[in-house]
Amino acid sequence: MKTSNRSILLGAAFLMATSAIGPGFLTQTTVFTEQLLASFGFVILISIIIDIGAQTNIWRIIAVSGKRAQDIANDVLPGLGYFLALLVVMGGLAFNIGNVGGAGLGMNVLFGIDPKTGAIVSGLLAVGIFVVKEAGQAMDRFAQILGFVMIALTLYVMFTAQPPIGEAVTKTFIPDNIDIFAIVTLVGGTVGGYITFAGGHRLIDAGLTGRAAVPEVTRSSIYAIGIASIMRIILFLAVLGVVSQGLSLNPDNPPASVFQLAAGNVGYKIFGVVMWAAAVTSVVGAAYTSVSFIRTFSPVLEKYNRFLVISFIVISTSVFVFIGQPVLILVLVGSLNGLILPIALGVMLIAAHKAKIVGDYKHPLWMTIFGIIIVIAMAWMGIYTLSNGIPQLFK
Repeated sequence: MKTSNRSILLGAAFLMATSAIGPGFLTQTTVFTEQLLASFGFVILISIIIDIGAQTNIWRIIAVSGKRAQDIANDVLPGLGYFLALLVVMGGLAFNIGNVGGAGLGMNVLFGIDPKTGAIVSGLLAVGIFVVKEAGQAMDRFAQILGFVMIALTLYVMFTAQPPIGEAVTKTFIPDNIDIFAIVTLVGGTVGGYITFAGGHRLIDAGLTGRAAVPEVTRSSIYAIGIASIMRIILFLAVLGVVSQGLSLNPDNPPASVFQLAAGNVGYKIFGVVMWAAAVTSVVGAAYTSVSFIRTFSPVLEKYNRFLVISFIVISTSVFVFIGQPVLILVLVGSLNGLILPIALGVMLIAAHKAKIVGDYKHPLWMTIFGIIIVIAMAWMGIYTLSNGIPQLFK
């Protein structure tokens, strides 16, 4: 493998992984571990298997076709790509408001400054990445560095928490109970919405496409899930170590209390770094990927792609600073977000068997079957969460 290709593949993997590891990722992992204890290991295991099945399917078809997801969707059914793009942009913008807020919170923990001020500083830093000439390379490097920082610091906290690793391993394969909702939540948080397309679209921009690239792209897609999963497992063990000691987490900020209880004030500052890194990389990933879903619809949008990404970040930051986090809207958009994976994966599976899209490429039958199972499961859960999300808007 060429060194340049290796760098691109690693960058795409980290972009996807750090897009997944956001404020919601930290909170979900902490809360579910507190509820399920060591049995949460089983939830992580099953979600990893589903994540790999979804992502390898999507990345392979994107690479083989040389097209972004919205263009593939329009080839399958005219107009479907516009609908998919609408869902992604709405979801990406809404969740980016939360990501900006998380970055502000991280800076508040680190420096004691107002979260809104921290959000503005973080937003400006994210904008700076897309101002530089080689924005793609800058984004790749940014995601890799902060990805390593998050994993290393959380690993330190895990060791200080002294988790019961033997029990965690046992319950991962023989759980006391199985929580289906937790599994679907983790899958949605790892490959739901815009997240799974972050790396795939990055490979398109870097020109790494075609049948010859399939083995490398497949490995990169698995690396991406692996990176996000390593962070999930380390955080799970850190939380398990704390709660196994009989310590109670602060319900207002469960992840912060884990770091603080495990490593004192140093741990609390480490949480600030991890929260900021998780949030700001998600800001970058959400903005880049959301805009990548509309840039092909017009030569003008393509020409001003970088300006659109910057505008996306500025709008997200402005909404958080002047309005805050519009919770009810986030509920609705979050429910819509749950429908993106089954729609997109379903479209990809149809496209995988259309010669006008993939040429003479033959998609493995087992991957198609695995993908169909994921589509059915995630569609059911997406509809369930949507039906529960809309009524909350009218209470």
